[in-house]
Amino acid sequence: MIDEEILGQIVTAGTNRIALIVLDGVGDLPYGGKTPLEAARTPMLDSLAKKSALGMHIPVEPGIIPGSGPGHLGLFGYDPVANLIGRGVLEAVGIGMEVEDTDIAIRGNFCTAEEENGQLIIVDRRAGRIPTEKNAELVSILRENIQEIEGVQVIFNTVREHRFVVILRFPHPVTPAHALVTENDPQKTGEPELKIVPEASEAQKTAEIVHTLLTRIREVIGKEQPANYALLRGFSVKPVLTPFYKRYLVRALAIAAYPMYRGIAKLVGMDVAKERTDSIEDEINVLKKYMDSGRYDFFFVHIKKTDSYGEDGNFEKKVSVIEEFDTQLAKLFPVKDTVLCITGDHSTPCIMKSHSWHPVPLLIHSPYVLGSPESRFTERDCLRGELGIIRSRNIMLLLLAHAERLKKFGA
Repeated sequence: MIDEEILGQIVTAGTNRIALIVLDGVGDLPYGGKTPLEAARTPMLDSLAKKSALGMHIPVEPGIIPGSGPGHLGLFGYDPVANLIGRGVLEAVGIGMEVEDTDIAIRGNFCTAEEENGQLIIVDRRAGRIPTEKNAELVSILRENIQEIEGVQVIFNTVREHRFVVILRFPHPVTPAHALVTENDPQKTGEPELKIVPEASEAQKTAEIVHTLLTRIREVIGKEQPANYALLRGFSVKPVLTPFYKRYLVRALAIAAYPMYRGIAKLVGMDVAKERTDSIEDEINVLKKYMDSGRYDFFFVHIKKTDSYGEDGNFEKKVSVIEEFDTQLAKLFPVKDTVLCITGDHSTPCIMKSHSWHPVPLLIHSPYVLGSPESRFTERDCLRGELGIIRSRNIMLLLLAHAERLKKFGA
């Protein structure tokens, strides 16, 4: 990992732009002999792959299963281990909440729970993916009934579908150690909720408050259906990161529908497009609009459903999202003076229904590549590509180099 001082010496301003399009969880494994990328009809990606540098990247370290936060931090060139950001902060910032130095932000899932032999069994971790409107009703009820616990202010907010955010606002500044508590999400249905346990002495008070909070949530919405309880995870405090512009001398814009990804973009100092983007078509149209405007020279576009369908184990739907993206991608061409990167933040194999440790396909399109006339944008083709297998945190350096935004290092 190149250090900040050296990076500052070699990064230079330029006129070429960079577009980083992230197909969340795009990497996969064969099902019936093919991965979704191999099974998809992708004439645009096929044509692009032949004129691009292909490779694979490892989001954190070999064998480590990355969350979305570390996955994106690595893509943005930050060390995901040294700059760990909890999902609670990402969700909170992504929906426009102010996170202060006295806050612990927590990501919540409304869920369905049933009491059995004195234990709460998690029947559905996402409460059937309730609509956002129902989420807002439940959040309103919680706000009215739970406002403070032992001198700590409790702030609820709706995110999307089954997801919500809760902020614990303490009367004093908090550190990362104060947020070191375990989550109650067993990560599987049919399992009892996990116990909230402090993992540092500073987190003892936090664990007690969270335990009380969960009890109160059950009391307040326990008779609701299907969302009658909550799973809390991603306990985190606001991080301190070197701003994206200072690191790379680019004016960066993020285009993302889901709050978490808008949140991580904001935390690194990107502007976030205000346009509503409920579809891949919306996102590509907004990207094209801003590329034509000349206001920005770095674009981050996040596409979520490849990951969602991977987690659902829905191979056909994941294929259809890839095909839809391929159709919309054609709108960007011909594109001038722009380095295009298409990749994912991690792999989400349908047969595993979860994030995995597998390397992620990577495509970089610029005039300065060898290319491979026989290649497609698939896992196996990328594995044979000229980029090899690299750490995700080195991708930004490659993109800057292809955009002619790095000076020579040394004499």
